[in-house]
Amino acid sequence: MKKIIIYTVLVLSVSACGRFGNEDKKKDHKERLVVISKQYNEIIYALGAEENVVAVDVSSTYPPEIKELPNVGYHRALSAEAILAMKPTLILEDNNIGPEHVITQLKKLKIPMKQFGKYEHTIAGTDSLMHEMGRYFEKESKAEELCKKLDSDMKIALENTDSYKEKPKVLMIHFGRASNIYLVMTKNSTAGKLMEWAGGEMAVEGERGMKQFSPEVIAKSDPDVILLTDYGYDRLGSMEGIADLPGVSSTRAFKNKRVYRVEEHDMVYFGPRTGEVVLKLQNLIHQDGKSQ
Repeated sequence: MKKIIIYTVLVLSVSACGRFGNEDKKKDHKERLVVISKQYNEIIYALGAEENVVAVDVSSTYPPEIKELPNVGYHRALSAEAILAMKPTLILEDNNIGPEHVITQLKKLKIPMKQFGKYEHTIAGTDSLMHEMGRYFEKESKAEELCKKLDSDMKIALENTDSYKEKPKVLMIHFGRASNIYLVMTKNSTAGKLMEWAGGEMAVEGERGMKQFSPEVIAKSDPDVILLTDYGYDRLGSMEGIADLPGVSSTRAFKNKRVYRVEEHDMVYFGPRTGEVVLKLQNLIHQDGKSQ
């Protein structure tokens, strides 16, 4: 009888370790992280903590090597089947995921889900997030290094901004993959804040961060510079393709050949490279703009 009891306990212990039917999990029981957040993913890679990341959402595109990982769908249109197929031990997400029925299903299956703290949408808030993630992944010294570089880059960028004589008006156009339409980023967006730091001004206002693209919006804004996010720029393929966007060819920006490509992931969240991004924006939007 004693042998039977011991055997039963051992069987139950092994079953508990094989949570979610993950029979092929490595014997060392390493975490299997599914990370559904552009911002989290970039910070994880910058920290050098990506070892246990097994899948991401399709919109997590930086750094480039992240594209080699399986994806579980668009962050607001996730596939429960795709997530479960990765046999996750933990899902990291930033409270911007859906649809609701998928989230409900994951919770019913008791798959652990974690969010990091909610910080102000500022450089200081980004530093705080990187420090928290550094502690979580036991990469505190690397997090401190990232914060120091971010703060240093931003100091240089803001000093540059103080020296510009002009504030160019910039129209930023984004192709929305989920809805298959072109959108314009407004002043009330992450890109709008980046543009302010870069010494420019977004050409379109709006309560939301993005506004539906229309010929009227383009004509009214008549920007000095047009920035197209990567997917839309590449989809159009050429300046001739860009000219076909309603209203664009009549703008000063197009006539002066001041239409440039930017990476979408750089425009929609703050992260360890935000200072670098602002410096790049300054190089694009200012032409001999510094005071003498």
